[in-house]
Amino acid sequence: MNPVVSGRGLTVGYRLARGRELRLLDRADFELAAGELVCLLGPNGSGKTTLLRTLAGIQRPLAGRVEILGRDLRGATPEWLARHVSVVLTEPIDAGALRARELVGLGRYPYTDWLGRLTRADRERVEAALAVVDAGALAERQVRSLSDGERQRVLIARALAQEPKLMILDEPTAYLDLPRRIETLGLLRRLARERGVTVLLSTHHLDLALSHSDRVWLLPQGGPLEMGAPEDVALSGALERTFVSERLVFDPAAGTFRLREEADAAAAPGRADAAARAVALDGDGLARTWAERALRREGFVAVAAGEARRAGDDAGPAREGGSGAGAPWLARVRIVERSDGPVRYELEIEGERVLCPTLHDLVMRLRQRAASSSGRAGPDLPRG
Repeated sequence: MNPVVSGRGLTVGYRLARGRELRLLDRADFELAAGELVCLLGPNGSGKTTLLRTLAGIQRPLAGRVEILGRDLRGATPEWLARHVSVVLTEPIDAGALRARELVGLGRYPYTDWLGRLTRADRERVEAALAVVDAGALAERQVRSLSDGERQRVLIARALAQEPKLMILDEPTAYLDLPRRIETLGLLRRLARERGVTVLLSTHHLDLALSHSDRVWLLPQGGPLEMGAPEDVALSGALERTFVSERLVFDPAAGTFRLREEADAAAAPGRADAAARAVALDGDGLARTWAERALRREGFVAVAAGEARRAGDDAGPAREGGSGAGAPWLARVRIVERSDGPVRYELEIEGERVLCPTLHDLVMRLRQRAASSSGRAGPDLPRG
């Protein structure tokens, strides 16, 4: 199958004064297939937007060529591009008093006569585009009255009304809350699957890119462009090489980034001072998952009693159960699930037990205990 988009020796960047060039991507070769959703990742300033503008024909490459449906962009007319490529950029649009339906209708102008009149078929496609993005109820509202998420859906509908083979979106989830981000990525993935549209978008939301994209394009500062399935890119170490800093590390098992001190705490069971940060956690299910997250955020690591005991072997004999001086953990927590109320957390430290009503209360008590063990002043415990 012929690719929808291909790059051959593509170099993108800017021509500067006195014949100099700023090259952001040098001699890249790539292809994009029909129905593929690809997320472009990279740090600020790496050239993501410049690459997207070049692929859209808005900006000329410094060298090499871009082909869309086998046609070199250097020979493509604006009319041809408008019928095959739709673009949604991050720059805010001034829609004046346009209603949402009228803005979406602009996507049909590549197909209208010289007066720009919409036919019945054009209007049907506008309504269909609004329906696909679930924006029919917004059709009569002025664009300036829409929220960020609503406006983004309308802009995607406008791009879809063009009936493109390629959709290019620069940071389409930048100003959206988490539910709208997930909805937008899900919508774009569905468009790619059901309509065979090739979707290329840039994003800083790594978790969404790894969970929704067919492939990832990773553009480090200075290149080169690395490509592959999200799992391949994570396993290759490319994500770490691109984003890791003195304070940030990548957890390949979880597919997320952490602060380095959190990663150090997660390794606590393998260190000689494991008991100082280990918490024996009894319980399972969703409550355990969120308890582990809360503990990890505070620098503790949740382990099963048997694992904590093995981790403490080098520090001396462990007392069976409990959390006294001989135990291989700082404290023990038992998740108490009730059918008639919220989950509680029974905390045991040196034989003393207290029932914590929330994870916040549990973490505060553990933080105070860890601070007192190290000779530092801990936080005041919440009252009530």
